[in-house]
Amino acid sequence: MSERWYTAAAVAAAILGFSGAAAAQNYPDHVIEIVVPSTPGSSADILGRVLGDAMGERLGQRFIILNKPGASSTLGTAEVARANPDGYTLVHTAVFAITVQPVTQKTAYTAQSFTPICQTFKNDQVIVARKGTYKNLAAIMAASKAKPGGLNYGSPGIATIPHLAMAELSEISKVPFNHVPFKGPAESIQMTLGGQIDFAVAPLTAAAKSSLAMIALFADKRNSAIPDIPTVKEEGYNVAPLSIGGLLAPAGLPADVRHKLESACKAAKETDAFQRLVKNTFQPSDYFADSAGFAANLAKDVAAKRRLLTSLGMAKN
Repeated sequence: MSERWYTAAAVAAAILGFSGAAAAQNYPDHVIEIVVPSTPGSSADILGRVLGDAMGERLGQRFIILNKPGASSTLGTAEVARANPDGYTLVHTAVFAITVQPVTQKTAYTAQSFTPICQTFKNDQVIVARKGTYKNLAAIMAASKAKPGGLNYGSPGIATIPHLAMAELSEISKVPFNHVPFKGPAESIQMTLGGQIDFAVAPLTAAAKSSLAMIALFADKRNSAIPDIPTVKEEGYNVAPLSIGGLLAPAGLPADVRHKLESACKAAKETDAFQRLVKNTFQPSDYFADSAGFAANLAKDVAAKRRLLTSLGMAKN
């Protein structure tokens, strides 16, 4: 009886393996959903829509965007983590939702819950101030050191990448700064323009649209769109927090399905429509990565963010 059971199990496994291989071979045969865990109009949303259209043309199947914001991007992200890993439910998001949120709060997923498909954007963060107030980063550092409690700066919120960038800069420089969190970059930029705070740190995409002066960039190298703006590293502080995003699937995605999606993503990013967005959103030259590169960047960011959040006393898990 035991022998018959093993034989039946082997046959069942073979049948399941064959049906899974057949399904992957026919992929895709119906609509693919891309969940964007943020509101319409966000970088992940705008880039995701153009990406999905181009990938759909490549694969001969329609991609639809489903905006599912909430709980700092964790609701929509968790939904994809729970989905069947068949390639029909994906998420396009900033990895902040995967590298920071599981450390600062309880989430239903970790980075291991996903299969990276392709990295599609990289957001540099920039320090901005009213024109004529601070000549450079050195002037900001000196003024903050001289003021009790430090200068007041705004960010899009607690534990966002701009906030973490300044917190790390303060930690390694021993210069105090007073953090004023807002609901998004637009609000912190407006408060800087109005003089309610001394300066702000915001994604370059948002900051470039304002009339504020750009002081220094949190990046490994200068951005070709603003070549005259130095990096914080150039100013002597080794702070360049990674802020990337891209397309991911639930863990367990079949390798051949991942390959089809990855190939379609590579082709999509070369389209005129996507390249226009790359230019309009001030993407650095190394914004894109294939599945392996994205996975490596994600693993690096998970470790870096946990170290930083732990040192800042912000790690809850």
